[in-house]
Amino acid sequence: MGETVSQEASSASKAVADIEALWSSYKKEQDIEQRNALIEHYLPLVRLVAGRLAIGLPSHVDRDDLLSSGFFGLLDAIERYDPTRRNKFETYAGVRIRGAMLDYLRAKDWMPVTMRQRIRKYSDVSAQLASELGREATDEEIRERMGIGEKEYRVMLRELGAATLIPLDDYLAGGGEKAAEDGGPSAQLEATEIKETLAAAIDRLPEKERIVVSLYYYDELTLKEISKILHLTEARISQLHSKAVFRLRGSLARMKANLL
Repeated sequence: MGETVSQEASSASKAVADIEALWSSYKKEQDIEQRNALIEHYLPLVRLVAGRLAIGLPSHVDRDDLLSSGFFGLLDAIERYDPTRRNKFETYAGVRIRGAMLDYLRAKDWMPVTMRQRIRKYSDVSAQLASELGREATDEEIRERMGIGEKEYRVMLRELGAATLIPLDDYLAGGGEKAAEDGGPSAQLEATEIKETLAAAIDRLPEKERIVVSLYYYDELTLKEISKILHLTEARISQLHSKAVFRLRGSLARMKANLL
């Protein structure tokens, strides 16, 4: 057993050394074959980012086009990355890959106006009820306030994923801290308040939504992995994620309104 662990550790160390050597060589020689080897090594990162970004995208969004745009983001990251700075490439590339995919989606303008209107109404009603009740509203309370039937409400819940295209990664995954570092004392104070507000809001989420947020943002699991853990369909996990993001965004909006 000990020998097997030792062999695995040795293999992992060799792999790290190999990729570092490849980076060093490519940056000096700019050889196409070396670049292709880097692309092949990091290509799974594009699929990972696409899988996480597509958590609630409607079916008419072409996944292959999303992957293609992410591929160009990876190419850009490889060209711009400076190995001597010692920052992790996966983190650097992940931002550029995701940015390229978001640029593609924005250019497509794929969300119909009627969908935007329903999503905005859901968001407004959810925030109003939370303020009135002093707690997060249930689906039934939201549906009744919106004055729609159960079938229409279920359809709307499926659409909510489209509005969480840019979810809470910047705050929950540490991006807010980076912004605070660049923005001086006032930005640092706001970032701290945001993190505290989010932490409190997450604690108030219904149990399943709280678990989904934790597994998705902190443990970085995929939709499929979370669905297996909770024994629910991927569609249901997507709904839980979307509703949680709306609740958390509402908490942030109320915090900012109180600061004005």
